[in-house]
Amino acid sequence: MPPTDPSDHRPRRPTFLSLAALEAHGGTHDPLQEIEAAHQTAAVLVHAGRAAHDPVLTARLVALVEELGLSTVADLWAGRPARSLPGALWRLYVLREWVRRDPAEASADYSAGRRFSDVDHIVAGAADPTGPEEVRQLTDAILTGVFEGDLAVALDRAASFCRVVAAGRGERTEGEAAAERAAQLLGTADDLTAAAALWRTEQLI
Repeated sequence: MPPTDPSDHRPRRPTFLSLAALEAHGGTHDPLQEIEAAHQTAAVLVHAGRAAHDPVLTARLVALVEELGLSTVADLWAGRPARSLPGALWRLYVLREWVRRDPAEASADYSAGRRFSDVDHIVAGAADPTGPEEVRQLTDAILTGVFEGDLAVALDRAASFCRVVAAGRGERTEGEAAAERAAQLLGTADDLTAAAALWRTEQLI
C-alpha cells in the first residue's frame, strides 16, 4: 500500500471503517488517495470480518455489493492489480454478483464444465448436481470463507469455480466472443490462485 508521501515508509495501521465510510471512500479522486483507500478498505474488511466471529457481520460483508452497489465497490477496488488484496476481493464479489443475477446461466456453464474438470469441481466444493441454488450457495460460501475460514482456501475455491465455468462455457457456446470470455475466466482463475499463494506467504496486500 503506497503511502501518501513517497518518502514516508512508516507502516500504517488500518482503522475501522463503517460501510457508510467505505461508500464515502469511493468518491475520492486523488490517485494516491484512491490507491491507499483501496488497500486500506480491503484490509479493514478482511480484518474486521475475521476478528469479529460474528455471523451477522459476516453476512453483511458477503452481501456488500447489495448494500453499497456494484459501482461503489468497483470505484474502491476494480482499478487495483488482480494479484492484490483489493483486486482479489473485487473478483470474488464480481463472481458472486454474476451468479446472483444469473444463477441459471452460471449453473448451466458449471454443469457443462463439470465433466471436464473433476479436480477443480472437488476443490470448488459445489454440490452435485449443481443447479442455480447450488451455485448461489457456493459463491456465498466462498466469500464467507474470506471472513470466517482460510482466505487462501477461499481464493483457491473461487479459482477452481472459474476453471469449471470456463470449461463449460467453451463447451456450451461457440464463436470468438465466447472463447474470449472463457479465456478471461481462466485468467481470473490464475490470478486468484496467485493471490492465494501470496496470502499464504503474507504478501497479499
